[in-house]
Amino acid sequence: MPARWKNDKPMSRSAFDARFSDEEACSHYLAEHRWPEGFVCPSCGTCKGWPLKRNRATWECAGCARQTSVTAGTVMHSSHLPLRIWFLAAHIITSHSNGMSALQLQAQLGLGSYKTAWLLLQKLRRSMVNPDRNPLKDLVEIDETEIPFRSRHDPEDRPKGGRSPVGKMFVVCAVELSRDGHPRRIRMKHIPDGASKTLHGFIGQAVEPGAHVITDGWLGYENPPANTHEAKVVSGKKAHDILHWVHRVFSNLKTWAKGVFHGLRKCHLQRYLDEFVFRWNRRRHMRSAFDTLLGIGVGIGPATYRDFVEQRA
Repeated sequence: MPARWKNDKPMSRSAFDARFSDEEACSHYLAEHRWPEGFVCPSCGTCKGWPLKRNRATWECAGCARQTSVTAGTVMHSSHLPLRIWFLAAHIITSHSNGMSALQLQAQLGLGSYKTAWLLLQKLRRSMVNPDRNPLKDLVEIDETEIPFRSRHDPEDRPKGGRSPVGKMFVVCAVELSRDGHPRRIRMKHIPDGASKTLHGFIGQAVEPGAHVITDGWLGYENPPANTHEAKVVSGKKAHDILHWVHRVFSNLKTWAKGVFHGLRKCHLQRYLDEFVFRWNRRRHMRSAFDTLLGIGVGIGPATYRDFVEQRA
């Protein structure tokens, strides 16, 4: 049986330690990714400045004299954690095929606070979504699933099955297929219901106009505004026989959620879906996942603990 990492072996821990041995090495890496053609002042746009001797790499603009840290305005903005802890967390998350919970990450990094590990993980999950990513194209399978969710406010006689939202979380998924029917990229979203407005909105965000969409016979998918549509009626057959790959993704998602996190919380469900999508889309490119994660992180704005708790980020 061929080795799993034959063509795309992730960076080993020893290679990581050699490459990012101290804060200076991490700062140099961030500066190269943030300013590949040299320092650019975020305030006045001047392309000239000089480094200052600080604990964290900082540049002073030659035009307006503003001082800018290499982490200012990035996902690491105002963080008191050493850069090497950030880098090690990114390495662990991207080299581990299943990822890990905040409690496990706390133990791996030797952090004294669960809250710190949780916030670090949430910020890295936020960096797993590229705001400039391309929509799915060509042939796209789409379906929804439900994930059980119980709360103390659920009625004792809550309805079983069907499309009632009580005790459930709804997730819609789109799988891009190659011409020979193999899966490529995916998109997932936590949705409130299966209404036409909701599903058409997801298709508009996730799928390129003109792509051919394949779904089951649910009426909410009918007549997507910018795509051709093929409905496959499931009656008398199992859904995974009709829409094979989207249901394979759902199966993997539920196994991953139960195995790594022992279930998902409703208020942060989209963050978990973003992580799963990131992992699936890079399952054949794990070597570059570390660079991709930090590359997106230096390009997005900062977010605070309250932003995540109150769902603003």
